Amino acid sequence: MSEQLFKINGIELCAESFGNPEHPTILLIMGAQASMVWWEKDFCRRLAAKGRFIIRYDNRDVGRSVTYEPGYPEYTFEDMTDDAIHILDHFGIAQAHIVGISMGGMLTQILALRHPERVLTVSLLSTSNFAPDLPPMEDKVMDYFSNAAATDWTNDAVVIAFTVGKWKVLAGSKHTIDEKRIYDLASEEVKRSRNMASMNNHGMVTGGEFYLVRTGDIDVPALVIHGTEDPIIPYEHGVALACAIPEAVLLPLEGTGHELHHEDWDTIIDAIFNHTQLEMNNHE
Repeated sequence: MSEQLFKINGIELCAESFGNPEHPTILLIMGAQASMVWWEKDFCRRLAAKGRFIIRYDNRDVGRSVTYEPGYPEYTFEDMTDDAIHILDHFGIAQAHIVGISMGGMLTQILALRHPERVLTVSLLSTSNFAPDLPPMEDKVMDYFSNAAATDWTNDAVVIAFTVGKWKVLAGSKHTIDEKRIYDLASEEVKRSRNMASMNNHGMVTGGEFYLVRTGDIDVPALVIHGTEDPIIPYEHGVALACAIPEAVLLPLEGTGHELHHEDWDTIIDAIFNHTQLEMNNHE
């Protein structure tokens, strides 16, 4: 199905679906400063082909969803979590399997605690509950993102180059970086965006603390997938998260960074399918 732009509570959100709506739903929640294009269409189609109805969407301040003046996000992480519920409502979905990466994984945790009646399972990629004493992001990430303020966000070529550079910094050592693939996705993101500069608002959003200290209360099957060479949310965060959520399963991606690399797709798609299938079998 093609992209849909719809308004709820005065907020415009953009979403796209793949597969048969009669199949169990998986809602994909992307990370910070990234639109839904980074859940690549082929990834969505392959997951849908296994018998799932896939929905991806743009969070606020990215893609075709509502944007705010750069530096002034007028929303919280709780608001972003509720947006996910509005997406499900729009599609008429009572319950869904939720898959979130990075910030999207944080929103997924909040969702499982804030709206538990809507969540069947959670799959948490490259994310954290940011418990105390976990290691910080690597210096190379801080150094790279410190250049964001000096970037000309009105210049498409400059923005695309910044995005390609970002994914190079976040990559692990296992996979070769497919620069053309990243360039094409970055170009698509720029073309779809209402205001690229607004994506930096994600770094200023507040809230969520009430939920993230309670991840031990998450009461649905949880799968934690984490690259062992993640430079922005180090692997130890994934280990700690899997320990915090009762009976969570941890799947390490050896040599993978903070990325959804296409060479890991088979592993990730099979793991998510089996995880969601296991929950369905438990209810039969």
